[in-house]
Amino acid sequence: MTFKLIVAFLPDDHLDEVLKAARAAGATGSTVITSARGEGLEPERRFLGLEVTSHRNLAFWLVDESVAVDVLARIASVGCFETERGAGIACQIDVEAAVGLMRQIKALESRIPSGRD
Repeated sequence: MTFKLIVAFLPDDHLDEVLKAARAAGATGSTVITSARGEGLEPERRFLGLEVTSHRNLAFWLVDESVAVDVLARIASVGCFETERGAGIACQIDVEAAVGLMRQIKALESRIPSGRD
């Protein structure tokens, strides 16, 4: 079984919807790291010398390659990554090896049509 790692950097206001969308598209779970900080094309704004930034999250999904494109497309759509400034970004990374996934692999194998390895 071949896996992809999908990583998204997004604000709190879309997090719950994005997590639900990823699961609906075939992700079997997720990991979220809160209190992340980032900067886009334009530096964050300052007010009286203090940064005015919103809370960001890093979300990770380790998914079977057969659903990776769908998961990425769904989270981008639900998270409004292409339509709202600062809504977030996501990418997909090839995974060479992974451990600790026996329950997920069994669940995925039951969903994948026979004929796949």
